Amino acid sequence: MQTSYQISLGNGYIMAVEDSRVQAKKLKNLFDSNNLNNKMYSNADDAYTAALERAPVLVISDIVMPGMDGYEFCYKLKSHPTLKDVPVILLTSLRDPLDIIKGLQSGADNFITKPYEEQYLLSRIHYLLANRDLRAGGSAEMVIEIIFRGEKFKINSEKKQILDLLLSVYEAAVERNDQLTSTQAELMAANENLVSANQQLEAFSSMVSHDLRSPLNIVAGYTHLLQEEYADALNDEAKEFLARINKSAYAMSKLIDDLLQFSHSAKIEIKTEFVDLSDIARNVVKEYIEQEKEHKADFHIENGLIILADPDLMHVVLNNLLGNAWKYSGKVDHPIITFGKTVSEREIVFFIKDNGAGFDMSKATTLFTPFQRFHTSKEFAGTGIGLATVHRIIERHGGRIWAESEPGKGATFFFSISNKWQ
Repeated sequence: MQTSYQISLGNGYIMAVEDSRVQAKKLKNLFDSNNLNNKMYSNADDAYTAALERAPVLVISDIVMPGMDGYEFCYKLKSHPTLKDVPVILLTSLRDPLDIIKGLQSGADNFITKPYEEQYLLSRIHYLLANRDLRAGGSAEMVIEIIFRGEKFKINSEKKQILDLLLSVYEAAVERNDQLTSTQAELMAANENLVSANQQLEAFSSMVSHDLRSPLNIVAGYTHLLQEEYADALNDEAKEFLARINKSAYAMSKLIDDLLQFSHSAKIEIKTEFVDLSDIARNVVKEYIEQEKEHKADFHIENGLIILADPDLMHVVLNNLLGNAWKYSGKVDHPIITFGKTVSEREIVFFIKDNGAGFDMSKATTLFTPFQRFHTSKEFAGTGIGLATVHRIIERHGGRIWAESEPGKGATFFFSISNKWQ
């Protein structure tokens, strides 16, 4: 339930100093909607000159401003005999304890932390104006010397003013603590959900591995038997049907393998050692050449590409990246695939470059998202999971991966590993 504040300014006005047009508009709308006379200024110098000509009943000022900042502005107001009793509210983020010291030293009456609730700001205005008579006839001034971070500060304000300021700081700290507590509770709940999701993912992986693979193997097995033992009894159309069944079974088996690999890449323990990526690349290429002897390509693999990483996971990375280069260069006349590195002062970057089909870079934001494909299955076979797995593995090594490409002009994939693994 919101409290309605009856604020009377008489013939007076509220002065607001805010260099942000957005924040200034927000303040003015708040004042106007509550029938509060106001004058807005974008800098403290103009505001101070105007205050000398006609004193406001209350001042609200941002702290960080070009020229005179909010602390200096407040101090000048409080040092002037005709303006010293005008309440001043400073708008701050309160990120540093020194803000409080500077606020006390300048003589500010209240802190309001950004972003602020409009009703809270109105409540502070109401409180300060309701107590201005008490302040004006109040207690004697006192001078307090404090040392903070090795520097001496003098606080020259009356007791109630100091108390009001410290209470506003305490109130802001409590509110922020409540927000942090709420955020922590939300994070704990999210973490519990994540643990549960991971457990479900592991259960799903086991189910995929057994419950889906087993019937798939049966389908593939019986298809193979029909093709081998009953070939003479089958007409050409039946043989074509069996070939399609076999091809689909293989595609689904590949999808299952990729899903499991993607799942395991998130939870497998990383065991680092010095790995020769050049050797891994040559072994991967050898396997592809043996599987598809009709596919010819020129491979250029730089020697001595050594990295400190998990060897098994790096095999997965190169198997996917080189496999993509091999696949997407399959329709060009002279496929060329290069694996090398570039060295800068900041990092070592490895790259795999091909002169194949390439892709449109406007779609690159989804390149490493699971199941995202830039080519149809009729053009190039695939599951759309390989690059997502590679991205996850590289991230787990503290590295990054990105690509550059152009349709019809090939693609280059770059990746690096964090220095902590080097």
